Amino acid sequence: MKAFFQRTKRIWKLVSFILLVITTFVYAMFQGGFVSWFLFFSFLPFALYAFLILVYPLNDFQVTRTISQEKYRAGDRLIGTITLHRHAPVPLAFLLVEETLSNDLLFCQQTKQAKSIMFPWFKNTITIQYALDRLPRGEHTLSGIRLVTGDFLGLIEKERVIELEKQFLVYPNYVEMTYKQHENKFDQGSTSSQMKLIRDTSMTVGVREYQPGDRFSWIDWKATARRNEIMTKEFEQQQSHDVMVFLDHSHSTSFESAVSYTAALTKAILKYGSQVGLVSVGENRSVFPLRSGEEQFAEIYYHLAKIQPNNKKDFDKVIETEIGKFQPTVTFVFITGRLVKKTVESLEKLSTRHPHLQVHITKDNGVRLSKEEHVLMDQLKRRNIAAKVVYPSKSTTDVISEVS
Repeated sequence: MKAFFQRTKRIWKLVSFILLVITTFVYAMFQGGFVSWFLFFSFLPFALYAFLILVYPLNDFQVTRTISQEKYRAGDRLIGTITLHRHAPVPLAFLLVEETLSNDLLFCQQTKQAKSIMFPWFKNTITIQYALDRLPRGEHTLSGIRLVTGDFLGLIEKERVIELEKQFLVYPNYVEMTYKQHENKFDQGSTSSQMKLIRDTSMTVGVREYQPGDRFSWIDWKATARRNEIMTKEFEQQQSHDVMVFLDHSHSTSFESAVSYTAALTKAILKYGSQVGLVSVGENRSVFPLRSGEEQFAEIYYHLAKIQPNNKKDFDKVIETEIGKFQPTVTFVFITGRLVKKTVESLEKLSTRHPHLQVHITKDNGVRLSKEEHVLMDQLKRRNIAAKVVYPSKSTTDVISEVS
């Protein structure tokens, strides 16, 4: 419908232009005299320029767009540069250049507008810049560039949308946290943990081929020299302290805080040397098995950049289905923006077989637990299930703080 009205508007403007030229000429022919011919010849240059704009093809413009980075974090600034080059030096009184933004990007603060009007006249090369501040997390697309020009009187208007698709990903913003074994917490104040070191590095039981995620200090240089390939020491396994994280995609005001906290938590666990996995409970359930190394974090981080609060399944049912696939020695961390009764009831039933359960509830600054959530937290603690409330810090470093 919108395209129909735009097309009708363009046709009406063209008809109006032709009628205006004919009217001034007929008036001069029949009326005669200085005044009538003066009006006609005064209008003639504007008519000729409008006709020139009418026949000038906007396909003459070659458009390129570049953005300042390939990867962004939530809150970063995007700087886009649009360059237009043309061959025919037709004088253009004005040219409107606009980056067509998606709905998510349309409401970003723009210190430099993505819509700019210029007066190029005979210029063959035109460059403009725009800036989008505080990018939201997610997968975004820049679909094309819109060009609009016309004559002085607004009789003729031409528009062209150049399809120039560019996709980019905005990853969740998170703060590096360090796990300390003796203090049994993250030094940035994020959360307590029951994890201990996975391997006793004083007890070497053999060697094996190097695997991604192995520490540099574990390399056995003598075995490496003998076999001509990198070999690492194999240590005695003391006790499994693998961590499985469950992330709830339910709609809540603190969903973005939950995503950022999940990224920070998985990074800290992997950096310490433990294995971590993720069960992402949304419209489509995604499961990342227990692994270690940077590759594991890269896959989880990429997934966290794209997810949306679209959970249509019961979080408690997914917990009961997935948790039975793991050994009781695994530590389970459940991250959610809202605590509900069904989830608590499921965790109470599972606590008899799985002693290492933790619930982390994310809330935005200034948002407090409801009375029902307070009662449910006390109910969890009575069953020896650790329950924490996580707030993003008000500081500029976005440090995640925890309140019991």
